[in-house]
Amino acid sequence: MLEVLLLSLALSMDAFAVSIGLGAKVPCGINGSCSRHSLALKAGIFFGFFQALMPFFGYMAGVGLMQYIESFDHFVAFFLLLAIGGKMIYEGFSEGVEETISKVSNKIMLLLAIATSIDAAAAGFTLQLLDFNPFASMILIGAITFAMSYLGVQLGARSGVWLENKAEILGGIVLVGIGFKILIQGIGA
Repeated sequence: MLEVLLLSLALSMDAFAVSIGLGAKVPCGINGSCSRHSLALKAGIFFGFFQALMPFFGYMAGVGLMQYIESFDHFVAFFLLLAIGGKMIYEGFSEGVEETISKVSNKIMLLLAIATSIDAAAAGFTLQLLDFNPFASMILIGAITFAMSYLGVQLGARSGVWLENKAEILGGIVLVGIGFKILIQGIGA
């Protein structure tokens, strides 16, 4: 359960980082009224849904391939999580795509949700290697991403983007750590 919780938090960090950037750009009126709450809900729904959906595709691909790679599945899971985590760490040191977004339409939110959840499809492949129901894992990933995206918009609106890159780096480190754990367990088994 702990691995799935950490995986969920790590996968949500991409959406969290983007949500912080979006929240930092929420227009507020002179009287302090903001559209922050509706943007936070929109981010949570879009990001949470796609972060829950994409692991399903990865999981189904893994189920289909498992008979062919069962003897070295821990290496595949390790390299996938290493690649995803490394990419997140790299992106943590780079500028985010949300820097160029001034108005957050549903189309923009959909594109951001798909872009931030593609890594979750690859991570979905590893769900069958964890000791937890894969479908419950997908629901947990979606719920945590919803909460982290909502929180990200709220934090971004209050604090700006200083936390944005740190969240992505932390998520990448956690994914690499889970990959090493799966590799060590697989080699020792």
